[in-house]
Amino acid sequence: MPIKQIIFDCDPGLDDAIALFMAMASPQQLEILALTTVAGNVPVETTTRNARMICDLANREDIAVYSGCEFPLKKDLVTAEFVHGETGLAGIEIFQPKTPLQSQHAVDYIINTLLKAESNPITLVATGPLTNIATAINKNRSILNNIQEIVLMGGAMREGGNITPSAEFNISVDPDAAEIVLQSGCAITVMGLDVSHQVLASEQRRNRIRQLENRAAETIFGLLEFYNEHDFSRFGNQGVPMHDPCTISYLLQPELFKGKSCNISVETESELTIGHTAVDFWELTDKPKNVTWMYEVDDEGFFELLTDRISRY
Repeated sequence: MPIKQIIFDCDPGLDDAIALFMAMASPQQLEILALTTVAGNVPVETTTRNARMICDLANREDIAVYSGCEFPLKKDLVTAEFVHGETGLAGIEIFQPKTPLQSQHAVDYIINTLLKAESNPITLVATGPLTNIATAINKNRSILNNIQEIVLMGGAMREGGNITPSAEFNISVDPDAAEIVLQSGCAITVMGLDVSHQVLASEQRRNRIRQLENRAAETIFGLLEFYNEHDFSRFGNQGVPMHDPCTISYLLQPELFKGKSCNISVETESELTIGHTAVDFWELTDKPKNVTWMYEVDDEGFFELLTDRISRY
């Protein structure tokens, strides 16, 4: 398999951090051109610092980090400190990272990089609100020609929502951006709550990571322990769902997932259901198929892959 070039757009965030560790441990398969950050789980200043911290912890200070949009396209920003802690990375010690912050805005970086990628299209990995990518599309639609695929975490069908009764967090934070991206015509693979709730980091699985005894494993264990306290107290889950790492797991081992080509539209106006992803799984409308919707995952294979990648540190 040829090395896939990716721009990783994220809002770290506990599960974003784990996805980043996985990607950075896989240089034979993924070339990370840059990390671009967006406001989501916490404000963009914090997500940017956290991305730089993960680069430090993974010994990947060579990866460029660009700070992006501070607010959604039309809505006020809603963050999730109640899940991720005030720092966004609750469960580990916060420090001032050495990885430098680039001066260019993330949106401009995305546009300029994609415009130069005619002979080698780039994959966008998105694990936060889609504000940066939608803004880039709005500014220059020519970039769509040079996107190999967008692999994103967001939305739900059978699982309802995790921030409102009918909306998943990433889509809910900026539904207008999500609708722009989903209607862009790009090849899009969507990892929603329907698969991420199938990959639960149980106590046994968390301890397997802890026993690896390297800095990345210690960091991930700390994040998961805090994350587990929140999810158990709120949902009663016996383990925390690995939302964002599903994107990287798919790029590394797509055979772990089952998906279906279908249409997704995002509710952008209803006060009751704003951010809801209407997944036409059973082809009940004549709307064109615009995504591959993932609905099943091999959970044991997923955690074998995660453990293997973290063991490489």
